[in-house]
Amino acid sequence: MDSAIRIEDLSKNFTVREATEGFLGAVRDLFSPNKREIPAVHNLSFEVKKGERLAFIGPNGAGKSTTIKILTGILYPTSGHVDVLGFVPWKERQKLSYQIGTVFGQRSQLWTHLPPSDTFNLLAKIYELDQAAYRERLAELTKLFSLEPLLRKPVRQLSLGERMRCEIVASLLHHPRILFLDEPTIGLDINARLLIRDLLIKLSEDQGTTLFLTSHDTADIEQVCERVLILDQGSLVLDSSIREMKKRIKKKQLTLITDQETLSLAMPGIEVLESAPYHFVCEIDLEKLTIEKVIQEVLKRANLKDVSIEEPSMEEIIREIYVN
Repeated sequence: MDSAIRIEDLSKNFTVREATEGFLGAVRDLFSPNKREIPAVHNLSFEVKKGERLAFIGPNGAGKSTTIKILTGILYPTSGHVDVLGFVPWKERQKLSYQIGTVFGQRSQLWTHLPPSDTFNLLAKIYELDQAAYRERLAELTKLFSLEPLLRKPVRQLSLGERMRCEIVASLLHHPRILFLDEPTIGLDINARLLIRDLLIKLSEDQGTTLFLTSHDTADIEQVCERVLILDQGSLVLDSSIREMKKRIKKKQLTLITDQETLSLAMPGIEVLESAPYHFVCEIDLEKLTIEKVIQEVLKRANLKDVSIEEPSMEEIIREIYVN
């Protein structure tokens, strides 16, 4: 079986009570409450291959957390079929737990007052790992994540970046085949973010671990993942590779450094973003105009000292997808 995750027509509704105003309304609600169903996920279908690095994104309330809780066996769906590594999560949650790992950027599985090594030892007991195999695995991960100086320091004394490296190692001790990551770089500085991203890519490439990532940091998505699923109001808006998603936006940003103090371009398909002395920045709509034509027009007016062409940022691409 090549699929790590397979979802077909998944739906999840939550039932909420609606309070009636006034004292009599409150009494009536005790005996005959008004209930309403709120759809969190609606007819969701997708498949994730083994070893794939997938970004699962969307605005707050889109249904991401609900879907992940169903995939990990925490929630029952209202309808639909879910297969995770051959298991039905909510029916075989204990068996599945030996095959998956979870990392939550805002929640810790490490004991604050104890060193990470104590938590690792406890998790080895929980996952019933052979001691020799556990020591070998811990040594491997310690080397990969450069944890040797951190193993015996209390977690409360670790920086956020150091703690996140320990969190990921704690989730990998039992050789999970799928790693669910929820905002793994939240709050980290630039160096720590780059390190975590590089380690996740190496983990996936060397060990074939499937990565299922949710993040509001578009750099996490662009640098770690190969494919993106975008959710909105519980439904799938887009299922695409990162490369194909970038091609959807037919715009590019052109920065020109010229020998002329001012430059004016009145051409259809150009939006001026910045016009400063000897410095000109514009956005080009490639459906109306080519970059070559713009540069040809500029060369009629000035000599070019430098040119740079940039694709739209991942944030802009995602925003455009939601608008359309």
